[in-house]
Amino acid sequence: MRRTPEPYLWLLFSAGGVVAALLLPVLVLLFGVLMPLGVLDWPAQAELAALLDPLAVRLALVAVVLLCLFHAAHRIRFTSEEVLGIARLDPIIAVLCYGAAIAGVVVAVLLLF
Repeated sequence: MRRTPEPYLWLLFSAGGVVAALLLPVLVLLFGVLMPLGVLDWPAQAELAALLDPLAVRLALVAVVLLCLFHAAHRIRFTSEEVLGIARLDPIIAVLCYGAAIAGVVVAVLLLF
C-alpha cells in the first residue's frame, strides 16, 4: 500500500479555512476599512515594531500565513481541476499550488525574522 500526503493536506486546508474565517475579516476591517476611512488612527512604526517584538507574535503570524496560503493552494488546486477539467495535470498543478504556498511562507519568515 502506497502512502499519500493527502490527509495532511486536507488537515492544512481545514485549519487554514478556520483561521481565514476567524482572523482575516478582522484584519480586512481594520487595515482595509476603518484605518483608511480615518475611524481609527494608523499605528506608528514604533508601535508595530513593539507589537512584533515577542517571538510568540511572530510565530503566530507565520502560522496564520502558512495556514491561509495552504488553504488557498488546496482550494485553487481542486477547483481548477474540477472547473477546467484538467485533472490529468494534477501532479503539475499540485506542485505549482503548494510550491507557491511554501514560497509565500518562506517570504513571510524572511520578513518577520
